[in-house]
Amino acid sequence: MRAKRAAAAVAVAALVLAGAAGCGGGNASGGGSAGGPRAGGTVTVFAAASLTEAFTRLGRDFEASGGATVVFNFAGSAALAAQINQGAPADVFASAAPRNMATVTGAGNADGDPAVFARNQLVVAVPKGNPRGVAGLADLARPGVQVALCAEQVPCGAAARTALDAASVAVTPVTLEQDVRGALAKLRLGEVDAALVYRTDALAAAAEVTAVEFAESARAGNDYPIVVLRDAPNPDGARAFVAYVRSERGRAVLAGAGFQAP
Repeated sequence: MRAKRAAAAVAVAALVLAGAAGCGGGNASGGGSAGGPRAGGTVTVFAAASLTEAFTRLGRDFEASGGATVVFNFAGSAALAAQINQGAPADVFASAAPRNMATVTGAGNADGDPAVFARNQLVVAVPKGNPRGVAGLADLARPGVQVALCAEQVPCGAAARTALDAASVAVTPVTLEQDVRGALAKLRLGEVDAALVYRTDALAAAAEVTAVEFAESARAGNDYPIVVLRDAPNPDGARAFVAYVRSERGRAVLAGAGFQAP
């Protein structure tokens, strides 16, 4: 497995560096959260796209506390799980759903059991002012209403299917995106009238979009698990970062971004 990861490193490095949100200013000789694992170096975190704002903030805070430098690769959970199982060099995986985490643990690529650290629910995101008057899922099936959904193999798409089935609503989307940020981008660009996205993503884009809550979202929530990866290049730093995410400070940052406690 180590040889496989080394062979994949060159191919994946460009993707990680291009898509990652690096958090400079880390202290390589410092430690993690008080009383937790302590390590320096660089920690590479593969995290669901919906964690972008919260984890970027946590990465900065972690570094400022004396932890390792953090480099993020944000993307759809299914794509990240596939990259890890194909040998991508990473220390931590944070998924937007247990199903995608199970892909990694089932392949034997996790060091220990994943821990659920947050929960998220869907909303209907519409342009500011809600010009189409969308009040719930049923309105997404109205003639002329163009909708963006996530593909069903990614967590936001699976949750959307669950919610629509619970509401007995049939929606024909004009686009199926590979992560929640793609669906939200279609709305922000004016290419669709509505998108089913996570509450946290709508909150992050509150200057441009309005979030419409709907009752069925309670039946389509996603748990977010996190785990240190088996062949992590920086296992001590990985454990320190996971501990920080699960700490009181981590929970406060996640709550501020709109995540629910697990």
